[in-house]
Amino acid sequence: MKKKFTKKDLKDFKKIVLKRKEEVLDDLRHISDDTLRKSQKEASGDISGYTYHMADVATDNYDREFSLGLASNERKTIYELDDALKRIEDGTFGICDDCKGTITKIRLKAVPSARLCIKCQQKREKK
Repeated sequence: MKKKFTKKDLKDFKKIVLKRKEEVLDDLRHISDDTLRKSQKEASGDISGYTYHMADVATDNYDREFSLGLASNERKTIYELDDALKRIEDGTFGICDDCKGTITKIRLKAVPSARLCIKCQQKREKK
């Protein structure tokens, strides 16, 4: 295992992770408020009393399912960021899960929830 990060480095990474988590939570709130908490009629912006055309209903359903997919991805990101916070606390943050080497600071600043160094990530993506 290579050299771990200093306390100052970990404090800086914690700020990055918390900032990113707040951004993701804002995105999730936005998705939830704009799409998921509205009725189908409110979401489409249709205020008339006419019944829906089947094509409009299908489009609205597609939009809702798309928003649910986005919300699911945002929740996954939140879990990964929470995991990164736990690793900062227990001292394992920045250590590659596969090779046990240190993940570069540049990578962790770009992807604070990264669990693999670039080499190991590339190996996994090739499989």
